[in-house]
Amino acid sequence: MNSRRKLILLLAIIALPLVAVRAQAPANQSTAVDPALLAKANAGDASAQLQVADAFAQGNGAARDSRQLRADYSQAAFWYRKAAEQGNTAAQTHLADLYRDGRGVTRDMAQAIDLYRKAANLGDAGAQGTLGLLYSVGMGVQQDYVEAYYWLDLAAAVKGPNQARYITNRQSIGEHITTEEQTAVEDRVAAWKATHPRPGSSE
Repeated sequence: MNSRRKLILLLAIIALPLVAVRAQAPANQSTAVDPALLAKANAGDASAQLQVADAFAQGNGAARDSRQLRADYSQAAFWYRKAAEQGNTAAQTHLADLYRDGRGVTRDMAQAIDLYRKAANLGDAGAQGTLGLLYSVGMGVQQDYVEAYYWLDLAAAVKGPNQARYITNRQSIGEHITTEEQTAVEDRVAAWKATHPRPGSSE
């Protein structure tokens, strides 16, 4: 892969959402969260936990200093983890982003890859696309164009704002694998799709 293409793929990875994680919810917070939503999250509702986490990660629109950001990211991380433990793929992906970027936790690509893979295996197109990019550049995993093509092909089958990018990246990766490898990957993709029907698929 030439250096320009590798840089483009790295920028695509870096542009993904950033969030953070801790084992326990910190006492301090700077972002207000709807009390009713917080009550649902505390009661174990994974969707509410995700919404609370998003609220902390995004803030209330006001400028935040570094102390406020740390407090908010710590809160976001706590709630993402709660939802991720219940199998919420969006939360798993956001938690993976935290480990990938070292926000609120020590950067840990092994943890990030594990979380991306869990969400990807459950059908999350964003996690599949991210795994494809990581395999294409060898970030956190050994560079593997066949694996990159596999995950990007799955992601490219789902309609959404990033579909065209996944298709373009898949085509670029396809230049680095043999016809036999591509056929084997396509068989593998077909087998996955047969057992994982999902809304939004264009195939």
